[in-house]
Amino acid sequence: MNFSEQLFEKIKEFASPKEISWVVSKSNGSLQSLQIAFVSTPRFISKTPILSTSVINDISINDWSLDRLVRVYLLTTIDGSEKDIYTKTLNSLFETAENNEAVALMSALPFFAYPEYWLLRSTDAVRSNIGLVFDAIVFQNPYPMQNFSELAWNQLVLKCIFNDKPIHRIQGLNERANQALAISISNLAHERWAAGRTIPAQAWRLVSKFINEAIFEDICTLFESHNSNDNIAAALVCKETNFLALKEELKKHPELDKQMLTWNTLEV
Repeated sequence: MNFSEQLFEKIKEFASPKEISWVVSKSNGSLQSLQIAFVSTPRFISKTPILSTSVINDISINDWSLDRLVRVYLLTTIDGSEKDIYTKTLNSLFETAENNEAVALMSALPFFAYPEYWLLRSTDAVRSNIGLVFDAIVFQNPYPMQNFSELAWNQLVLKCIFNDKPIHRIQGLNERANQALAISISNLAHERWAAGRTIPAQAWRLVSKFINEAIFEDICTLFESHNSNDNIAAALVCKETNFLALKEELKKHPELDKQMLTWNTLEV
């Protein structure tokens, strides 16, 4: 069963017979009909929440709406054998998309043919000030993990941290941690501290493998914080790192050393 078929099977679990009939008729129609159906989906398909543990092509569809799922499915039925026609068709949808249509397009990126072709569209979404569109490319979406350069990836993660968004929902977060990102997190923390502010404690999960003297001092600062989440983050970094000075630092905080802590503790 291919990904398109898997999506359709999931649609059948949540759609009414009338909605299923509409989806079938449009998915079997012409290319123009598919484009029109993508835009008009909310007129015929409800916003029923999709509550599911299913993962399709590494994508969790939990908390999607049915109309979003249908739109993504319709996009996967577009023939990708002729690149020029395929990309022209999808680009026309991108260029005229309103917010919910853009969300569906971002959600469908992992299913698109020619994945490298869509990099500019995806990085533009990361720069978007439209929260729904930003969230669609960043969360529950493997496309950035699989295709972004280190620079683009770091910009995505830092924007989440800057806006206090739940970075644990970013796929590939731990796998794509890197030295440049760790240094950027340290620099952002210094800016925030100088202004009497903090960064989300979860951000420190990305520095454990990249400790230097400056980041060592940052972790010591976290131990002195009056915020218990900062203390937990400091302890977790110490438990994960091979930086010996931090192993010694943790011993000064036995109440944290003895606790069974995970980064899940800090997930909101």
